[in-house]
Amino acid sequence: MLLKNDGKTGSICSNSRNPEVADIFCLYGQDYRKNHNLSFEQLKVMRQISICRTAAMGGHIERCTECGYKQNAYNSCRNRHCPKCQTMAKEKWLNNRKAELLPCGYFHLVFTLPHDLNPIILYNKKPLLNILFQAASETLQAFAKDPQWRLQGQPGFICVLHTWSQTLMDHFHLHCLIPGGVLSFKKDRWIPSRKNFLFRTGSLAKEFRNRYIRLLKATFNKNKIIFQGNTAKTGTLEGFNYLIKQLQTKKWVVYAKRPFAGPEQVLEYLGRYTHRVAISNHRIISIDDSTVIFTYKDRNDDNKTKFMTLKADEFIRRFLLHVLPQRFVKIRYFGFMFHRDKQKNIELIRKLMDAVVVFTEKVEETVQQMMLRLTGVDITLCPHCGKGRMIPLIKIPKTGVLNIDFKEQ
Repeated sequence: MLLKNDGKTGSICSNSRNPEVADIFCLYGQDYRKNHNLSFEQLKVMRQISICRTAAMGGHIERCTECGYKQNAYNSCRNRHCPKCQTMAKEKWLNNRKAELLPCGYFHLVFTLPHDLNPIILYNKKPLLNILFQAASETLQAFAKDPQWRLQGQPGFICVLHTWSQTLMDHFHLHCLIPGGVLSFKKDRWIPSRKNFLFRTGSLAKEFRNRYIRLLKATFNKNKIIFQGNTAKTGTLEGFNYLIKQLQTKKWVVYAKRPFAGPEQVLEYLGRYTHRVAISNHRIISIDDSTVIFTYKDRNDDNKTKFMTLKADEFIRRFLLHVLPQRFVKIRYFGFMFHRDKQKNIELIRKLMDAVVVFTEKVEETVQQMMLRLTGVDITLCPHCGKGRMIPLIKIPKTGVLNIDFKEQ
């Protein structure tokens, strides 16, 4: 694997042998910032990923209780776009979801926006992605009320926003996880769905399209959409009406994946999807002479793993497409799973289902316990002697790192 500096943009900030997104930002980020206008959120993401688990984040010095070996332990940035910081966040989130599972099958639906909307969404992420959640939620709840689908009750579901394709291009879609059934409106019955069928996806897609377009029109009429660059003509009434006609004639896509057999499979799914970032570090093969090579799965060729080569400038541009607005919520809960009444509804549904399944309660774990469970590695064990425990000794301030040569001590 190659990881080279071009001699112009500074040194590599990661100590990892394998190339990372942080290395790309450290090597080529300065030039990219000089040549492009970036939002505050994008600048913040670049900086935090670049300094994650480095001296700039501060930390502490650890010492072994047996042999006296010392090492620096630096803090993580905890940015939700950082590839290095999502494992712990994902595990904590999954642990909290264990107490909310139902003993039934689960369905996985994906609502995808047409790419005609991509240029406008990039300038208006917050309003247009908010109405993506709203349109999908309204669609699912309307179908659950409709007698033709043999349910007629309140559904509950989790929606997770993804904004990328495998090649890091903008691809806005919503993953929805739905228990197979509804809570009756009187809250006196659990009405199960059919085992392998929830709603017809073609009908869902049409309703989703109609609802999204209606919400899009309302947002436009309130002057809440910004049109810049090559979207300027679309901002006129004539241009916007032309866009609406295009969207109305286009086939929208709602995709149904194979239903899950039960709660265990649901947790496995949640672990794969909820805390993903645009690209994980293990997919980056090399960084060499302003070029990045990474792997991707080709959806049009039986999901075969292939290699893509991009200039570092283009890689950074694509990565930054997926930076979300500050405080934008990418995982949301609807129906009987809405936060306010979720716990009460879950307990009620379990009683109505006469569930005899023993549910796993969430466990309070330390970071050390979590890492031991996930990797089998005890991160408190001394890497030098393998006997002692590493304990915090001295705090390292964020302004820099203490200049101590541990080899001489």
